[in-house]
Amino acid sequence: MTLETLLDTAPVVIGMHRATLDDLIQVARHRRPVVVDEHVLARMKPSQEWLDGVMEAMKAGEKTAPIYSINTGFGSLAGRKAFDEPSDAAELSRRLVLSNAAGVGRYVDEEVVRATMFIRIVSLTQGHSGIRADLVETLAQMLNRGVYPAIPEYGSLGASGDLIPLAHVAIVMSRSHTGEDEELDSGEAFVDGAVVSGVAAMAHAGIERLPLGAKDGLALLNGTSFSCAQAALALYDAQNLLETAQITAAMTIEALMGFGDAFIDELHQARGQRGQIEVAARLRELLAGSGLVDGDAGTDPVRQPPQDAYSLRCIPQVFGPVKDTLEFVANILTNEINAATDNPLIFPSLPSTRTLKAVSGGNFHAEYVAFAADFISIVVTEIGNITERRLFRLDDGTLNRGLPDMLVASDQIGMDCGYMLPQYLAAALVSDCKTLAHPDSVDSIPTCANQEDHVSMANNAGRHARQIVSNIESVVAVELLMAAQALELRMRMPATAEATPGPASLAALALLRSTASADGRPIDHLKQDVVLYPRLRKAGELVHSGAVVTAVNAAIGGDDDAPGR
Repeated sequence: MTLETLLDTAPVVIGMHRATLDDLIQVARHRRPVVVDEHVLARMKPSQEWLDGVMEAMKAGEKTAPIYSINTGFGSLAGRKAFDEPSDAAELSRRLVLSNAAGVGRYVDEEVVRATMFIRIVSLTQGHSGIRADLVETLAQMLNRGVYPAIPEYGSLGASGDLIPLAHVAIVMSRSHTGEDEELDSGEAFVDGAVVSGVAAMAHAGIERLPLGAKDGLALLNGTSFSCAQAALALYDAQNLLETAQITAAMTIEALMGFGDAFIDELHQARGQRGQIEVAARLRELLAGSGLVDGDAGTDPVRQPPQDAYSLRCIPQVFGPVKDTLEFVANILTNEINAATDNPLIFPSLPSTRTLKAVSGGNFHAEYVAFAADFISIVVTEIGNITERRLFRLDDGTLNRGLPDMLVASDQIGMDCGYMLPQYLAAALVSDCKTLAHPDSVDSIPTCANQEDHVSMANNAGRHARQIVSNIESVVAVELLMAAQALELRMRMPATAEATPGPASLAALALLRSTASADGRPIDHLKQDVVLYPRLRKAGELVHSGAVVTAVNAAIGGDDDAPGR
């Protein structure tokens, strides 16, 4: 077994160190197994022991005040003591799970389910939830043995936690404390691509479904794990998308014989914005060695005035703030992955003058996640906005500096549409994103008899962010195809036949031309109209997988691989 294979199969340890975005991606997307460090299980014991003490006092007949989620109702019923009989605590947890499993809509992707379960394990092992260790271990076993609860996409408000989606996880792993295991009340899960009952899925994997005890139900349901999972996956793909979009933008700059003045370092240092400075530096790296770019820091431009349209000239000023915003979001979401977000949280270390160690608060409120997802949506839409304008310019014979209309050198002008329709596609996708990017976090609809009178709508924000990223991956894939076509046309023109593109663009071009389209045919230079959707699909896969970034970095001496892939 090679070191690379070993690293791919070695478990991700959930332990005393903070979980990273890459850990989440390895588990969610690449199905890496997980193991819960025994020291973390020990960290969970104090809160569980305090809770056990409360239940023992109740069993001994001692008078016990209402403690939220342990012997009270939920939400607006919080102040009402639900029972005096300790055994009813388990029934309370069970009924909570049953009542909250109320989602509708399509089932979310497997990677969202796996990311959710991973985050939930990390959150519960922070040691403040009072949950039993065997429940956390069961979640880990489900990840490792391929039990993926079927979670509908709609239901969470992003406050009081992602109650409905997380209930669709809890219902699969838990059963009644009475010993009965009613299959109709066991939820649904995927096994080998088919949806089966929770009972069948857990039996197939050889995992016991566990009864819930006091507070276990709310600990499993109350938190931001589902919304955070969607935002984290969107962030990871957005980071790769930005790296790829810089490459395809550089290809277009070369194909349109753009000016290098717009990327000179002194210009960007004069503004002092870090992201802008870094993007400009990356573009200089990507354009290095090009015979098609006019002018640089040491060479006067030949053509006058040395100014391109904004979609070329202002790439650093647009992608720079995108980069800075994604870095800001990454900090928020890394914190959230490692956060204790259920309620109440238990702190046995509170002073002895306070006997109630369960502290009610609002860590389940997902405003951080909602903002993060909304920011992703806004900045990724801007990647698409400026990219689509370059596609329009590539197609337009009055704007593309001598290239043929629609990027096809047709023997009979008007017989071929060339790359006319991919620009239509990009326009439709970008327009969709402009609607989806409306911030979900500015909305709130009160629930639960107005106890929950402000919510974050983080789940909607996360769903929309993932769709926007997917849309703009397709837009950047269109630029990959069109810029490659344009570069080849430019190299075949007598005036520029000796002016070759730089190594970065040539590497991206070579990758594309050596890749078979989705129907098995080559993605070759377009001389007359062919069916385009197989090429678009494969180009989209090259963008999403990080293959474009990997190929270019290998060619110009950068990192051998796209970050985290």
